Amino acid sequence: MPTAAEPPRSVASRATPPTTGRVPGPRARRQAGAVAHRLLSRPAAGPGPFWPRVLPVLLVLAALTRLPSFLRPVWNPDEGFLATQARMLADGGVLYDTVVDRKPPLLPWLYQGAFAVFGDESLWPVRAAAVLAVAATAALLAATARRRWGDRAGWTAGVLLVPVSVGLNPEDAQAANFEVFMLPFTAAAVWCADRRRWGAAGLAVAGAFLVKQTGGAVLLPAAYLLWRSVPRGRERRAALARLGTGFALPVAGLALATGWSRFLFWTVTGSGSYASFGGSELHVLGRGLLNTAVLAAGCAGLLLPLAAVLRGRVPGRRRVLTADLWVWLAASAVAVLSGFHFFGHYYLQLLPPLVLLGTGALHLLPAARLRAAALCCALSCSVFLGWSAVADGAGLDHARRVADAARRHTAPDEEVLIWGMHPESYWLADRAPASRYLTAGLLTNFSGGREGHRVGERYGVEGGWRTFRAELAADPPEVVIDDSRGKPYAPARMPTLRAFLAAHYERAERVDGAVVYVRTDRTDRTDHRGRTGR
Repeated sequence: MPTAAEPPRSVASRATPPTTGRVPGPRARRQAGAVAHRLLSRPAAGPGPFWPRVLPVLLVLAALTRLPSFLRPVWNPDEGFLATQARMLADGGVLYDTVVDRKPPLLPWLYQGAFAVFGDESLWPVRAAAVLAVAATAALLAATARRRWGDRAGWTAGVLLVPVSVGLNPEDAQAANFEVFMLPFTAAAVWCADRRRWGAAGLAVAGAFLVKQTGGAVLLPAAYLLWRSVPRGRERRAALARLGTGFALPVAGLALATGWSRFLFWTVTGSGSYASFGGSELHVLGRGLLNTAVLAAGCAGLLLPLAAVLRGRVPGRRRVLTADLWVWLAASAVAVLSGFHFFGHYYLQLLPPLVLLGTGALHLLPAARLRAAALCCALSCSVFLGWSAVADGAGLDHARRVADAARRHTAPDEEVLIWGMHPESYWLADRAPASRYLTAGLLTNFSGGREGHRVGERYGVEGGWRTFRAELAADPPEVVIDDSRGKPYAPARMPTLRAFLAAHYERAERVDGAVVYVRTDRTDRTDHRGRTGR
């Protein structure tokens, strides 16, 4: 075994028997595998303390790779939705009642807390929190890899997670979105389960689920580790009870705090139409294949050595690439598939198990392969960072124009309804929404990841149009902006909204394809700039 001053050699060089001119038989391969297992079970210690050197490196790498995230006020509609939700909550809104979305509560509350401390004019606080989330995920993967395979593997897992985490479309990789904040919890769940800390593992699974429902998929590898490591009988039942209790208590507590029925509806039962697959098969398949290819390009430095180990039958591979890692990857893949939308940011959930599998493969290969993998990851990361710097900002420009129109036609204390899929316009305009439904998708089932099938009033969330009509009747918005721009959810195809506009509003202007409507009873009133409401 290497000394503290001697760098660990590759497993392949230590475990492969000398060449004798003949192919080793089954017995020789079993002996080589046994030697590799003994070596792998004794992680090598590197010179000097591990964590004081690793943690600053991971934090700096995370900050550098996420610098582009600070270049734009908003990267995608998810950020705009969360920012608008946070303002509504700060103004007295009630989650799952007057502030709604199909997501669990932790991230809206994080945005609300960040705005309360740092102000709500910028998203830089949550972008900084996203840097910490990536660094925490990298550190937890480093700890898991180090425990299994030694210091070098710890460095490998931690350092390589950071560049692959930005290997997606910039709108998916650089945003402070649900998946970025879910990853530390998923990595923590496996870290705890690997150490047989079942109660803590359950808490981590709950944390992942309460950021985004698909984070609960990490319960499968945690349960698998429990089943493999705890003997049958009373001890296993006790461990299962701790794991289940750790998961159930936080979820049940937040369900009680937000209302059982509302929590269950908005996080579980109210998304049936949204998660359906019918009518958009080719569109969905194309999107899924494209984002899979983008992920593969970003993770090439990990996928290539993993493929080499699987193809080459390297001794010890089954003891390194263990079943729990494959279970974790499979559970994450099912989570990505769920809902059949295949947005790019969904694929972030695959990264922790992929990084550990790639790290294990590199541990079995010669050291030269590690250098090649690091170079490949660095090059692909550079390409994706360059993409982030020059990415098309047409969506943001449009949202700004819509926000400018909302400001022109309303006073700061007046409400506006933006009928579209870009809730960031509410936040950019600094105007309160006239409805709890911040996107037309909630009321029509339209999604940017689908074509126009199964879109209409009857496909919206249950009871949504009844509530929407009540909101409009009780307090009609001063301005309605139709931002559908020819999409299947246009007001002309929505009888309720079409009749409401015809009865109470008239067209004021067209802005970048969006149509601005003002109330007809504003004719004799002046707006906040002293001009007519039209």
